[in-house]
Amino acid sequence: MPGTGLKIPAQQEHAKTCLENKITEAIEDVGFEAKLIDEEVKEKNVLLCRLHIKGMACKYCTSTVEFALQASPGVQRASVALATEEAEIRYDRRIISASQLIQAVEETGFEAILVTTGEDQSRIDLKMDGVLDETLIMILKSSVQALPGVENITFNSELHKVTISYKPDQTGPRDLIEVINSATFGHVNASIYLEADGRDQHRYGEIKRYRQSFLWSLIFTIPVFLTSMVFMYIPWLKDGLEKKVVNMMSIGELVRWILSTPVQFVIGRKFYAGAYKAMCRGSPNMDVLIALGTNTAYFYSVYSVLRAATSENYMSTDFFETSSMLISFILLGKYLEILAKGKTSEAIAKLMDLAPETATLLMYDHEGNVVGEKEIDSRLIQKNDVIKVVPGGKVASDGFVIWGQSHVNESMVTGESRPVAKRKGDTVIGGTVNENGVLHVRATFVGSEGALAQIVRLVESAQMAKAPVQKFADHISRVFVPLKKAEQSAPCFQVILFSMLTWLTWFVAGRLHSYPHSWIPQSMDSFQLALQFGISVMVIACPCALGLATPTAVMVATGVGASHGVLIKGGQALESAQKVDCIVFDKTGTLTIGKPVVVDTKLLKNMVLREFYDYAAAAEVNSEHPLAKAIVEHAKKLHPEENHIWPEAREFISVTGQGVKVDVSDKSVIVGNKSFMLSSGIDISLEALEILMEEEEKARTGIIVAIDQEVVGIISVSDPIKPNAHEVISYLKSMNVESIMVTGDNWGTANAIGKEVGIEKIIAEAKPEQKAERVKELQLSGRTVAMVGDGINDSPALVSADVGLAIGAGTDVAIEAADIVLMKSNLEDVITAIDLSRKTFFRIRMNYVWALGYNVIGIPIAAGVLFPSTGFRLPPWVAGAAMAASSVSVVCWSLLLRYYKAPKIVGS
Repeated sequence: MPGTGLKIPAQQEHAKTCLENKITEAIEDVGFEAKLIDEEVKEKNVLLCRLHIKGMACKYCTSTVEFALQASPGVQRASVALATEEAEIRYDRRIISASQLIQAVEETGFEAILVTTGEDQSRIDLKMDGVLDETLIMILKSSVQALPGVENITFNSELHKVTISYKPDQTGPRDLIEVINSATFGHVNASIYLEADGRDQHRYGEIKRYRQSFLWSLIFTIPVFLTSMVFMYIPWLKDGLEKKVVNMMSIGELVRWILSTPVQFVIGRKFYAGAYKAMCRGSPNMDVLIALGTNTAYFYSVYSVLRAATSENYMSTDFFETSSMLISFILLGKYLEILAKGKTSEAIAKLMDLAPETATLLMYDHEGNVVGEKEIDSRLIQKNDVIKVVPGGKVASDGFVIWGQSHVNESMVTGESRPVAKRKGDTVIGGTVNENGVLHVRATFVGSEGALAQIVRLVESAQMAKAPVQKFADHISRVFVPLKKAEQSAPCFQVILFSMLTWLTWFVAGRLHSYPHSWIPQSMDSFQLALQFGISVMVIACPCALGLATPTAVMVATGVGASHGVLIKGGQALESAQKVDCIVFDKTGTLTIGKPVVVDTKLLKNMVLREFYDYAAAAEVNSEHPLAKAIVEHAKKLHPEENHIWPEAREFISVTGQGVKVDVSDKSVIVGNKSFMLSSGIDISLEALEILMEEEEKARTGIIVAIDQEVVGIISVSDPIKPNAHEVISYLKSMNVESIMVTGDNWGTANAIGKEVGIEKIIAEAKPEQKAERVKELQLSGRTVAMVGDGINDSPALVSADVGLAIGAGTDVAIEAADIVLMKSNLEDVITAIDLSRKTFFRIRMNYVWALGYNVIGIPIAAGVLFPSTGFRLPPWVAGAAMAASSVSVVCWSLLLRYYKAPKIVGS
């Protein structure tokens, strides 16, 4: 046993495991959550790390990085996305560290930047204004590390920046700045390091570099294009360009050579660097194809020109325009692609912009009186700070109201259009807007712990998660990569071989005169023509756009969904939602408001109504069920005092979906439904059964109260139906989606609610496990099932369904179990989730048409299939433009999802 130091034989270990499982199940059966401590420790050591990766050009780069990470010891799961240029790694910190993960990436030839380690700590960058010498750095380091909660501190002397990791519940940024300023005796002044997010900074830098490179390339490429393609048709210019400089070398050839050289080796050096790294790691990529294609054209042209310069009768043919124009078009394509990819995450940027830049900090004396206020950077807020929020101002941090009352507009976070009343004790969310009164808010969750940060993290994780349809792209890619370990390889070797085969075919055909020489331009021989075909194939054949087809659409869709109050947890949920043809609805809190109220009480024994409710409330006060809360709230109204104390309840037993049993003042009290009473051995009188039937016909829930095994009364509770519930069910029917209601409530109430909202198929008096069984039965019949619920009792069904949709106002357990969270708690968002997923996958299918179309149509044309019949050939620079256009078109097609509008429901 743990702590005894004794070794347990296998039989005893097995018995111990069985006992632990039984204890866990017993605790969970009574409505509580149980977890073995050693499992909890193990879970705490499993973290989620995010890395930004520079230099990935295509899907095969992501496969290389992903394989390297997966092969690292301690890594449980790794996902790399080309669209976001990020990796998300689930790892055990006891086996491997974040720095070792970075090293694993860099060993593949890419650069990795740490975004977050996933540890339970915050991180802040501070700017050091002043002269930093070794002595001051040592003093700073020791002073900061002495603070409780400080985990790590690193200095960047060049940028005068210090990065500190800390635990927010023990210290905060203001404490850190204060310690730094005092420890350096005023020689150094610390402040927030103002810079864009590392990923944004990298993207903006990349956009700037590609734009500058493209513009510089144009300066040299346009004259090359004009001298080779345009001026040759203007007689007086043609004569000037064809004048010989040395032997047969002309002025035009020399000019093109001079102008194309900086494009090839200076502006195009990025492709050389990328090709070198790719070859070093044994996984050639698009950079290798570009480098090979442009070098072939450039160096053949150099050979041809030099041969003309040393010969008196050799007529040279150069392809300098091919190399320079190819590089220019690819630079343009990459610039447009990165520009477009940046727009896919605009929804996240808008969410992050909700937080205010400054906050008003209240200062208190030792007696708790406000003595002043100070405006601070909102990033400097610490736990337990009290923030003043004026009318029209934004709430700077998650917290609770300690003074004042007002209405707060939470639509930007929850989607709820009506302002929510707030008074002392109510919670508020950072980023929301205060409407009228002044509020004093005590900060509880700051920085990465806030609701806004968690929503952003959820959307970012969803954008990283791969949809199953991505396997289609992988399968198609393997056509280009018919190797044993296709996921570690690139198509380059096959493309190069095919290019060489194309060149050889046309060269041999020319030599054997299998096609008339009239087809060949006068300035070319069969070798040069074959060379053009080979280069064109090499450039156009890389299926780069396939790697962007799915992730870009998923990125945009999850962002758009978040802006509509629909949080989609990844590509799997998105893909499953578009296939849904059957939705199972819970009743309470889903089809109804979820805040039932007591509307009637029938006493079957002579007793005071207040005494009756004292027993009922004492039994239900520890229950989280909405019906229990309604009983307690009604009982409070029967007592004049504000905080009435209920009689002590002992031996509390909760049976999920049925009721509770307790001992109150030496009496056994049972509160629950009819089946719960019968299973507890309590007889229900005919009068009580008639009352229950009447209440069911009125769509009310009859709750039976029994004291000492005798029914003493029935409480009637009604839960209003949500607005537009009937219209939502009708609209789903028009989408060919069947609606089913599964509830733990009685048949009468369930039938009445079902009739009112338009649901014909109803399953009532279902226990939580029976809800999950019904879902599985529907799945076995071939249906794709979605489950919509809000409570703990819905969690098994939410997990069992193909798609689980949790109402945002529901329990944390339900939200955790769901695939999609409806933040606004509106039923209309069920339609939005399904409609958005269908439109997204229409975009994805079209992306595959675009991506494959370029390759399927472009490769044969580039290889010269039309040349024998029409004399048409695809110049390499056009092939390069087509390749760049394929990626740009895929990203732009996905970006159209940004203009998605949710369906309008009649009556909403």
